Amino acid sequence: MSKRSSLASSPARFLLPALAVLALGGCQTTSLDDVTGALGGRSEPVAAADGKPDMGALRERYRAKPNDPNIVLEYGKALRDGGQHAQAVAVFEQAVLAHPSNKALLAGYGRALADNGNFQQAFDVLGRAHTPEDPDWRILSAQGAALDQLGRNEEAQQYYATALKIVPEEPTVLSNLGLSYMLQNNLPKAEQVLGRAYQRNQSNARIRANLALVLGLQGRETEAEILVKADLPPDQAAAKITALRQLLAKKQQQRAEK
Repeated sequence: MSKRSSLASSPARFLLPALAVLALGGCQTTSLDDVTGALGGRSEPVAAADGKPDMGALRERYRAKPNDPNIVLEYGKALRDGGQHAQAVAVFEQAVLAHPSNKALLAGYGRALADNGNFQQAFDVLGRAHTPEDPDWRILSAQGAALDQLGRNEEAQQYYATALKIVPEEPTVLSNLGLSYMLQNNLPKAEQVLGRAYQRNQSNARIRANLALVLGLQGRETEAEILVKADLPPDQAAAKITALRQLLAKKQQQRAEK
């Protein structure tokens, strides 16, 4: 592998969570689901009146059947969505011990580990969630995202390339690939790939956030701000513009310190 640029040596741990704030308005936690889609099956959700999972009911179902794969998948996802990453890891870990060959549980466990910052372990576990004979493009993309978090951008790009052979021009994979190039400071290539992703899914908030950041890093802040605030209410648009400006300022500070 060639030597990584100074931009790629540490920013993955900063940039990816920050992009989640920009893309999701700061109201949700970073999740591999946001960029790779759902991995594994799911049972019918237990919803409260506001449409969110009823955590109390889910918890009781889980306590009654802690090794039921469908219940674990549902409860683990609800924990992840609620930011309870360590608890989600514990729930999936116990279930995987009981069902070591259940690929949906392995996928959920890998995602929970990544949420919790255990990127190398997440990568290894996700590798057990599918096989070379039956590859899952979503898991390949998730493995790439884990590698990017570890600063192993060139390896990550190989995983995205394999995923794109299965689902050519899939926008979520293109978005991950574009972000990987951005982490290498290859901004023109990042813009080109993210532009392809944006053309295929202009409503995806994370894709728009990634493309906006690339534009901003190239000094095209007006274009970036237009992209970020498109189709948003004024208050949400203002919040995301603020997040973008803070992120760009942070990157400029990092560069000045190197």
